[in-house]
Amino acid sequence: MQLHDLAPAPGSRKNRKKVGRGPGSGMGKTSTRGHKGLKARSGGSVRPGFEGGQMPIYRRLPKRGFFNIFKTQNAVINVRDLDRFEDGATIDMEILRQAGLVKGRVDGVKLLASGEVSKKFTLKDIQVSQTAKEKIESAGGSIE
Repeated sequence: MQLHDLAPAPGSRKNRKKVGRGPGSGMGKTSTRGHKGLKARSGGSVRPGFEGGQMPIYRRLPKRGFFNIFKTQNAVINVRDLDRFEDGATIDMEILRQAGLVKGRVDGVKLLASGEVSKKFTLKDIQVSQTAKEKIESAGGSIE
């Protein structure tokens, strides 16, 4: 088999439908959109959640509880995860992202005390639990 022998499987590729190319094409005039109505207009489509005038499901279902719009999402890391950094390193959110310890959209980072720490670190803009703080400071590190 050579490179020039490669071809897609028969029937797997289909040409794009060209609309609005005159009456002889069979797809001219209304260009497969039918006559008038919302979906015939440019930019016209039904908004998300619209059910044709029927009461939409998001309004039919009961709402319960409380949704806190000020809630913060914190990434959780442990003291043992800091072992990958060299001794005397300054650790902040950006460095944790580059190391792959913090992913996605988070508001902050919280350091918990699981594991042991043998090197000294300087932590910046990171929330630290009381036990983790004791472990970091006993290893000679500091928290800013």
